[in-house]
Amino acid sequence: MMRFVLLSAGMLLTFPLMSHAAHADTASGETGKVEVMQTGEAVYHHVCQSCHMPDGKGARNTAGAGFPALANNARLQDSGYPVYMILNGRGGMPWFSGILTDKQVADVVNYVRRHFGNHWTDTVSPQTVEELRPTVKLEE
Repeated sequence: MMRFVLLSAGMLLTFPLMSHAAHADTASGETGKVEVMQTGEAVYHHVCQSCHMPDGKGARNTAGAGFPALANNARLQDSGYPVYMILNGRGGMPWFSGILTDKQVADVVNYVRRHFGNHWTDTVSPQTVEELRPTVKLEE
């Protein structure tokens, strides 16, 4: 009988906790507005700087893994290169074609190509990104 009472009491205590449903897409179970990344700088700070560092100088860890520098990077002269890398990834870099919009990709490419010691002034447009975006073809 005592077990039944304890079990019943335990179940009653958990019901108030169950009224707040957790969501798999949030770490805390809380929901709210997602901050929209309106500028290339915002995209860089929210997506890119964790690997390429806030100053764009990249990083190497003690195990030898590295994240390339974007600062003073001659490869960025060809605007198609960073667009391709962001959309498709390569090596340890993941692709972001399913996450970032054409405008966000264009904005972050333009931001990186004009900051961190880079002085490339031609502009990448969202239309250019759209043309370079990979298409997924399902096999029949």
